[in-house]
Amino acid sequence: MSLITSTIGQGLLWGILALGLFLTFRILNFPDMTVEGTFPFGAAICISALVHGVNPIIATILSFLGGMLTGLITGLLYTKGKIPVLLAGILTMTGIYSVNLRILGKANVGLLNKATLLNEKFLQRLPDNFPTIVVGLLFAIFIILLLALFLNTDLGQAFIATGDNEKMAQSLGINTDNMKIFGLMLSNGLIGLAGGLLGQNGGYADVNMGIGTMVIGLAAIIIGEVVYGNLSLTARLIAVVIGSIIYRLILLLVLQLGFSTNDFKLISAIILAICMMLPLFEKKFHTRKLLKKGVTKP
Repeated sequence: MSLITSTIGQGLLWGILALGLFLTFRILNFPDMTVEGTFPFGAAICISALVHGVNPIIATILSFLGGMLTGLITGLLYTKGKIPVLLAGILTMTGIYSVNLRILGKANVGLLNKATLLNEKFLQRLPDNFPTIVVGLLFAIFIILLLALFLNTDLGQAFIATGDNEKMAQSLGINTDNMKIFGLMLSNGLIGLAGGLLGQNGGYADVNMGIGTMVIGLAAIIIGEVVYGNLSLTARLIAVVIGSIIYRLILLLVLQLGFSTNDFKLISAIILAICMMLPLFEKKFHTRKLLKKGVTKP
């Protein structure tokens, strides 16, 4: 039971990263490699601030703002520098590695009995691993509500239109470059926030902790979409977080089958590849229709 509750808590926190990635990958329709630099950057800022006695709430906010800064850099390289978005993300990610080393002073830094959001007094009364679930759930609900409200505003609709059809958006007077920069900032802000929260949960920050995070985020998005099919935009945001929890439960199952944690990156890639091929299988073999017939059959 302890393993399951721990996994659910981890899934909720990783779901925040997946929500950030969803904004660029699904709405703006381009891959953002900045993710793998932003995630450890958020963790490095947050953990370094906590080590120096900064209030956990402020440290967590700083991780979000740090993530927004990396998104801004990638956005400017992409829109103003005319560098392809994939390369712009890689350039930012590469540069952040050195910045993380500067912030931490070494490859990794741990929290030694420092106050965090996860060890607040009122949370310590809860059973083991439940503080992570409570914090993850509160953040996930708050972020989903804010994103749902934002996407239904005029600015949010302009943001969606930029991803759907850039030329049409421009003809409507939308500054698509600004929308892309804003989207990258918001996306990476959430990813930096996830890095800060997961750093607090794990009790450390490491300059290499961002490796494979893009695969994890994409897996959560794809699993959520595959499991729930066609949904409204708000429902898809919820599905992304649920997909993140399912993904962590799959990894737990794999671990229980005797695989080593060293295999997680390989297993993550395989899971993502399978999930991305599922729509092809569904189209070819009509598995979803067959499943529905089986459910409704008397």
